[in-house]
Amino acid sequence: MTSLPVVELPAQLAHALGSGHLWIYRDHVPRSFHAETGSWVRVQAGPIHAVALWDADSPLALRVFSRDRVPDAAWVAERVRAAVELRRSSGVMDRASAYRLIAGEGDRLPGIFVDRYGAFAVITTDGAAVSAIVPWVVEALANLGDLAGVVEKRRRTETERLVTAWGRPPPRDLIVEENGLRFHANLYEGQKTGLFLDQRDNRSTIEGLSRGRRVLNLFGYTGAFSVYAARGGGTEVTTVDVADGAVAAARENFTLNGFDPELHEFVVADVFEYLRAAAERRERFDVVICDPPSFARSRAHRDRALKAYARLHSAALAVTVPFGLYAASSCTTQVSPEAFRATMADGARKARYSLQIVHDAGHAPDHPVLAGHPEGRYLKFVVARALPSV
Repeated sequence: MTSLPVVELPAQLAHALGSGHLWIYRDHVPRSFHAETGSWVRVQAGPIHAVALWDADSPLALRVFSRDRVPDAAWVAERVRAAVELRRSSGVMDRASAYRLIAGEGDRLPGIFVDRYGAFAVITTDGAAVSAIVPWVVEALANLGDLAGVVEKRRRTETERLVTAWGRPPPRDLIVEENGLRFHANLYEGQKTGLFLDQRDNRSTIEGLSRGRRVLNLFGYTGAFSVYAARGGGTEVTTVDVADGAVAAARENFTLNGFDPELHEFVVADVFEYLRAAAERRERFDVVICDPPSFARSRAHRDRALKAYARLHSAALAVTVPFGLYAASSCTTQVSPEAFRATMADGARKARYSLQIVHDAGHAPDHPVLAGHPEGRYLKFVVARALPSV
């Protein structure tokens, strides 16, 4: 460590670093410091020192990896083994063939994410700096002994491509299982392969709330929430998404699980336009699920995201029956759980409701969060009863 370049940080960061925070933004780094992206550096804030990866271009300039050594292949392999053991001990492996195997900061491998789909592992990275240690991750995964292939998802401008890093490439259409249900998983195209793994437990929650109820799934993508609602006894499940390919895949997932898609509704539409039209025709649902994509990619867009969430909640509650259930979710890292609940209250006020929260959750156990790194809890999932204003 003594031979590494040193980044002197403000002393007030010592508490956060000492508590396990793993991010250092560029505005905390001296402007005079320069290094190549992917270089190991030693950071120091007061009495606290650590080893971090430097990114010359990202607003997130440094990711902390270790307090006492420069990571190498053996260090990475130990982190991978610990991540696998967590999934095994939590029972995730028994309930699903698709799960997050490495959750970046939550598994103390900042910026590196590995999702497993059956016999195949998919690596994605956040930022150019961490690409330097991907070969060590591939080696550790290959040594697990139960994978057929490891692929890396690489981004080129707005598109992604899959590169085989070890073993054989996955087929175009995998079938994965989750809590006794089956889903198509396309690792080559689409967002999140068609299945958002972090919502697994929240899908089970929706299943338990759907019996005898009319369910609306907004931003439904390929219909995972909808399939759970159907198995839970939803009398009619409506899935709305702007992408016709996603809605077609939702129908296929219904068929794959033995549910007749003709008994349910699949709508290709912009969600806001759909909600406006549904409110005008006075259509109402007993359970409304609202799981939009992220509304902010950076801290600069946070205020805009908060306003967008409040507007969406208001529109969704306008089609929720009195005393019905509204399940709202957010994957926007820049919006805290407290701020998200505040947007729900604001949206409810505009819809002439107050919300009675009955369930408040985050990710499934395969998406762990370090206590000292609260930004790791990006997912919010809140179920509330819509109480008419009095």
